[in-house]
Amino acid sequence: MKKISVIGGGAAGMAVAVMLAKRGNDVTVLERGERLGRKLSASGNGQGNVTNLNMGPQYYFSDGSDKVARALARFSEKDTVSFLESMGGIFLPDARGRVYPAGRQASAVTDLFRREIERLGVKVVFGAHVNSVAYVDDFCIKWDCGQMNADAVVLAAGGKAAKNFGTDGTAYALAAPFGHTVTQLSPALVQLRCDPAEVRGLKGIRTDANLKILRNKSLIFETRGDVLFTESGLSGDAVFKASSYARKGDAVLLDFLPDVPAEKIEGAYRRGGMLCLVNNGLGRMLEARGNAVALVKNFPLTVTGTLGFDYAQVTRGGIPLGETDENLMSLFRKGLYFAGEILNVDGVCGGYNLQWAFTSAHIVSEGI
Repeated sequence: MKKISVIGGGAAGMAVAVMLAKRGNDVTVLERGERLGRKLSASGNGQGNVTNLNMGPQYYFSDGSDKVARALARFSEKDTVSFLESMGGIFLPDARGRVYPAGRQASAVTDLFRREIERLGVKVVFGAHVNSVAYVDDFCIKWDCGQMNADAVVLAAGGKAAKNFGTDGTAYALAAPFGHTVTQLSPALVQLRCDPAEVRGLKGIRTDANLKILRNKSLIFETRGDVLFTESGLSGDAVFKASSYARKGDAVLLDFLPDVPAEKIEGAYRRGGMLCLVNNGLGRMLEARGNAVALVKNFPLTVTGTLGFDYAQVTRGGIPLGETDENLMSLFRKGLYFAGEILNVDGVCGGYNLQWAFTSAHIVSEGI
């Protein structure tokens, strides 16, 4: 039996703790906050989108796409569903392949983990903001009001996004004394900023739209889904997906009626204007700009930035996969492992980041 310290009580940390405890190890989770799984409880708009049936490395950004592919082959979306259902509950896909708990409550998924952690006897220390990890004969982990020694350490403390959940980017420093680096960090799955004049008066309007990202008139990304106008720009499922590809200065083109040809829209507009074509508030704005029918199919905006890490769901960048082996163990210090968002792996919107949390947790548990 090994004594293992898991730093971070998010999705990856809880998963690896459960997996290691089931293998008979002595596991302690060090969580800087007062509760486990706070970010997991908010995932999928509070509904708990835990994975996606349309899985593959093409949905991820990383310095090691081949390693991501091999990892997903070792622990797939089907394995995630089996793992979660082994603790209780039923998990079902929607029409787009996104998998949710049948009760559509992310907090219930967190409760499954909390109950399993208690059942397995995993020790949890709250308020443990870890200051340092060192190694002499074994690992020594210190936090403000305590310390422990361990045979192995799993760094699963998240990235820099959504610091209200305790992930402020400070955990990267724990790997630095062992020679690890951190790639450039940027927010992902985040609202896009646009010129306020372009979206003025549209705040709160939500619509199903086709969204394109163009850079120097070349198509970079295209998707369809929910688009929500905000005071500063765009939000919604389609926007979160696009944010992984968008850069400042890119053009956004929205088609508010992607299933309807322009000729039919033109005929309807001649008879009744914008009524029953788009939201009334949006329709009035399009008519005020002139050439309303053309704007329904091709509404242009310019990306001026994002709302930043505080509003992002995940972090782009982290500890390079190239600094770990096939079991996500450090190449510089035997017994030091990484799981979840702290690594330079992030996925598009739709359950892919939680899949990486569970996949990386499984691989680490096997390695240990």
